[in-house]
Amino acid sequence: MDESRADQLRVPGARLYYKVQGNGPLLLMLQGGDGDAGGMDALAKQLVEGYTVLSYDRRGLSRSRLDDPGAAVDLTTHSDDASRLLHEVTSEPVLVFGASLGAMLGLDLVARHPEQVRLLVAHEPPVTELLDEHDRELFVQGQEEVEELHRREGIAAAMKRFIALTGVNYEDREPDLELARPKPERIANLEFFLTHDAPAVRCYRLDLPALHAAAGRIVLAAGSSPGDSFVHRCAQALAEELARPLEEFPGGHAGFVLHPRAFAARLREVLEDAPEP
Repeated sequence: MDESRADQLRVPGARLYYKVQGNGPLLLMLQGGDGDAGGMDALAKQLVEGYTVLSYDRRGLSRSRLDDPGAAVDLTTHSDDASRLLHEVTSEPVLVFGASLGAMLGLDLVARHPEQVRLLVAHEPPVTELLDEHDRELFVQGQEEVEELHRREGIAAAMKRFIALTGVNYEDREPDLELARPKPERIANLEFFLTHDAPAVRCYRLDLPALHAAAGRIVLAAGSSPGDSFVHRCAQALAEELARPLEEFPGGHAGFVLHPRAFAARLREVLEDAPEP
């Protein structure tokens, strides 16, 4: 596959914007937070020589418009969108990289549509249900605080708490990295994320029997930066549940944004071990 194009796909209740770039095996990138198709551009830039990178705006973000803006959206809806998008562009199982919320979408995709996934690299999925009772209660409380701050004080206060909860440190980045300037649609995307997707993450439950069945095609990943974040512990807990090693990647929860060169090199190493389609 050798493509560079952008297009839209009609799905039930929405129209998805997606873009394809690069050359090589297809690699679907699933964004976290309010990230749209460009959310992993710095990482994708390091991978397009060797991989065909497919990314898209989740429904409700940027150019992926909902037919009914008030319609409920959960994680299975998002992973069904990803499945339909894959059916649109290929008939072969693909490589998948997901971060945070995107990692949870990848887990749902491989659980419910395993024939479409050749290998999933799931980076720090916030699977709170696998934490011990004390940590689970603290993390869920933190998630609820983010939602309450959003309702009471707005986006800025909510995102400050969210960043603390996930342990993101923007000073921990490659020395010459210039952070991308926020796009005009950022506020609307954050509003949608905090209203719809963040609560959906808190309410989602893993299909553990299906994940055990697909465990040989799942790589659990976590950041190597110092610190003991809840999301790192979530990744560790899922790795232990599936009896899989926890692979370290450069940086922390947002390492794919803040350490794109080193992160891409590590991702290439992991993807090279993917089973043949």
